[in-house]
Amino acid sequence: MTILSVVKDVCLSVGVTVPTSVFSGITADRTMQEMVSLANEMAQRICYDTREWTKLKAQCVLVGDGVKTAFDLPANFKRMLLTAQVWRSPQTMAPMLFIPDADEWMQRRMRGYYDSRGEWTMMGGQMLIEPVMGVGTTSRFAYLTKNCIALSGSGFGETFLTDNDSFTLDERLLKLGMIWQWKAYKGSPYTEDMGSYGDALVLAMGNDSPSPIIVGRMPLGVSGVAYPWQVPTP
Repeated sequence: MTILSVVKDVCLSVGVTVPTSVFSGITADRTMQEMVSLANEMAQRICYDTREWTKLKAQCVLVGDGVKTAFDLPANFKRMLLTAQVWRSPQTMAPMLFIPDADEWMQRRMRGYYDSRGEWTMMGGQMLIEPVMGVGTTSRFAYLTKNCIALSGSGFGETFLTDNDSFTLDERLLKLGMIWQWKAYKGSPYTEDMGSYGDALVLAMGNDSPSPIIVGRMPLGVSGVAYPWQVPTP
């Protein structure tokens, strides 16, 4: 479903004139300006204020060259996942140590001290990694992409640009969200519409979680634990 189709459905629900185009002549159409602004805002809310959707997760691989310690983040980087770690290829059993405080990071560099697992932090839109990664050494981490709009030409972007652009997640969520928020902005009753949006959002969030394989009443992954060595006896 394109943004044009979504806006048409929203207009029917909120009682404004249904457009033949959203972007054609938008500079002189205040209603379509508001619709596009609302669509972009609601898309951001759904994608980044509710959960870490699987469709928006991505992986970054940084490759060492034996010299560089500062690495640019991906062009579509929004933020790291809340539980993300940075994993260094020579040390696969434990992630690198995150140093959140800039002063501590600089102090450790001045002292020439490094954790054996490697260390990382964020500064200036880059990921800093110490000690230097050797040639071919890699570091990996998961992040959220900031591009939640599928552009009609090609690729993805942060905002709707043409009538044929589409939302990467469930377009019905976008439509229901726009309906209740439009009514709220205009001072119309919106409680029932907000409830419909909330119900749809909860269902979509549940469906986005991978389901475990069930054996009997227990997920397969926790049905039993094998002891790899000889069982101790009294």
